[in-house]
Amino acid sequence: MKPAALLIDFDGVLRRYDPAVAAATEERHGLRAGEILATALSPDLLRPAMLGQVSRAGWLESIADALADRVGGVATARSVVVEWDAYRGAVDPTVLAFVRDVRRAGTPVVLATNCTDDIDLDLAALGLTGELDAVAASAALGVAKPAPEYFTAACELAGAPADRCLLLDDSDRNVRGARAAGLKALRYAGPGDLRYARAALA
Repeated sequence: MKPAALLIDFDGVLRRYDPAVAAATEERHGLRAGEILATALSPDLLRPAMLGQVSRAGWLESIADALADRVGGVATARSVVVEWDAYRGAVDPTVLAFVRDVRRAGTPVVLATNCTDDIDLDLAALGLTGELDAVAASAALGVAKPAPEYFTAACELAGAPADRCLLLDDSDRNVRGARAAGLKALRYAGPGDLRYARAALA
């Protein structure tokens, strides 16, 4: 049976980032390219924010605290993090067109994302309000990919059993987790992979 719902990842699939933007911020403040992101993604800082235990504002503050000694103090670090966070990426137009085609064909599309508590603001800022049928946000669910409980909740939002849901995600770990939870899953490496997703949904 073809999938009855599509679960699609946000960062790395529907949204993309230009690393040069963050690198320019880091260069201006004497940091190595990728240093802010590496700090932001450290599990001790990121996990509480992804699970909704800490707000996005609290997460950003913790990043600044971690960087303070490298940029000359907390006040400077907070300014650096605000500058870094102002860039929210861009929607991939090819993936958005795919999402629209899937929905027009009658298949619901759920954004399946590990995220902080302001995901609705991100979607609004990127013009994505109304472009998805539901959002399975880890910060709201209190559980993150690739936990099986996350996929159970996401499938419930999609209104389909796990074996009738297809996940499109750029993380091998999340793809493996989805398959272990009973979903169909494809790893996304670029727009060329959409032909496989289209075929799976046809």
